[in-house]
Amino acid sequence: MQWLLDTPALVLVLFAALLAVLETGRRLGLRRPVPHAAGTDRGVAAVEGAVFALFGLLLAFTFTSAATRYDERRVLIAQEANAIGTAWLRLDLLPPAQQPELRTLMRRYVQARLEQVADERDAGRTAAAAREAAALQAQIWARCSQAAQAAPSPALASVLLPALNDLIDITTTRAAAAARHPPAVIFWMLLALSLAATLLAGHAMAGDHGPPLLHMLAFAAVTSATLYVIVELEYPRLGFVRLDATDALLRDLLRTMQ
Repeated sequence: MQWLLDTPALVLVLFAALLAVLETGRRLGLRRPVPHAAGTDRGVAAVEGAVFALFGLLLAFTFTSAATRYDERRVLIAQEANAIGTAWLRLDLLPPAQQPELRTLMRRYVQARLEQVADERDAGRTAAAAREAAALQAQIWARCSQAAQAAPSPALASVLLPALNDLIDITTTRAAAAARHPPAVIFWMLLALSLAATLLAGHAMAGDHGPPLLHMLAFAAVTSATLYVIVELEYPRLGFVRLDATDALLRDLLRTMQ
């Protein structure tokens, strides 16, 4: 359901579709030939209860999972900032003559990491920044490895190289977290259940006093907004939900590295 974020106006289409399904269900309810006799609604109530319970369960599950993954991505950004900051400080252990080049590479690396997530809608820019960051990682590791091998004491390698290893590993962890989403069938099932629940809700609204517009608008608005927020949380940076506040940790770190 990432396509919802590509065209935010589609949430209005979803809202209108839910209203149409509500009205369809209401009109179907008005076509009942005779009122239900006492006790004959028990099976209908059971079906309605089962559908709404399943819809609510799936809605709660996907919302909670999306919020959890969103928080996980924020934590990983903070961990990357810590890893880069630690590696930056441990460059002080290198001979002074070797530090300027490595510090320049580190600053370029942080800038490339920020460029990589600046606008994920621009796939070309994101891919180019990712390639640059990977190349800079390789250069930093090669320079530090050479310096550690040339150092008279093996203590430098045991302190500096693990910090660089953490800096490299966190990029893979962040990439895996960014690509972790529920299977598409979950979203389609959620959409299908929302339409089924909406149809049953409209059927239950059938009466002799006209359509309950307030309740119909409220139901369609809450349902479509909830579905949209779930997708926003699953795909931050593509819609209104952003990670800019956490990215500020890397931007602040880059300023301290000048």
